[in-house]
Amino acid sequence: MTDTPRSTNTPFPSHNNIVKEDKKWMRIALIAARETAAKGEVPVGAVLVKENKLISRGGNSPIGLHDPTAHAEIVVIRAGASILNNYRLPGTTLYVTLEPCIMCVGAMLHARINRLVYGTPDPKSGAISSVYNIGTDGLLNHNIKITGPVLENECSSVLKNFFSKKRKALKCIKEEKI
Repeated sequence: MTDTPRSTNTPFPSHNNIVKEDKKWMRIALIAARETAAKGEVPVGAVLVKENKLISRGGNSPIGLHDPTAHAEIVVIRAGASILNNYRLPGTTLYVTLEPCIMCVGAMLHARINRLVYGTPDPKSGAISSVYNIGTDGLLNHNIKITGPVLENECSSVLKNFFSKKRKALKCIKEEKI
């Protein structure tokens, strides 16, 4: 694992500033992920930023909202669209602690998100580079600039710790029944 981000599509004017800003916003997404874990949801956090200003922040909520589409990315896109009073979100950057799935990348494309910064790859369902290359393959009418992974170790640790605790709790329950 590395904390040196890779960028695709276009170079950025000042890579050092981008990395500094990317880490700042990813740390805020990590706070949202930890808050989400405390609610028993899979700890994925996201923030939507425009012109270096926070538009929306949120985390995974499918269990609490009884909504299978309530991934962190969808939560911040919906809130951002409402706040900006527009279903299109040009000029925005979405930061998320885990590489997005197909559904979330589709929503980003429809919302015209300009840039995505992700924390850690998702080898099982990542739709940016791990399993699929949606939004960066040039096959669609909108492309998303991608940077990632950023703060990969921290983002990965939040997920690993969450699932480790879940497995330990499950093991304890099974042992009590024996």
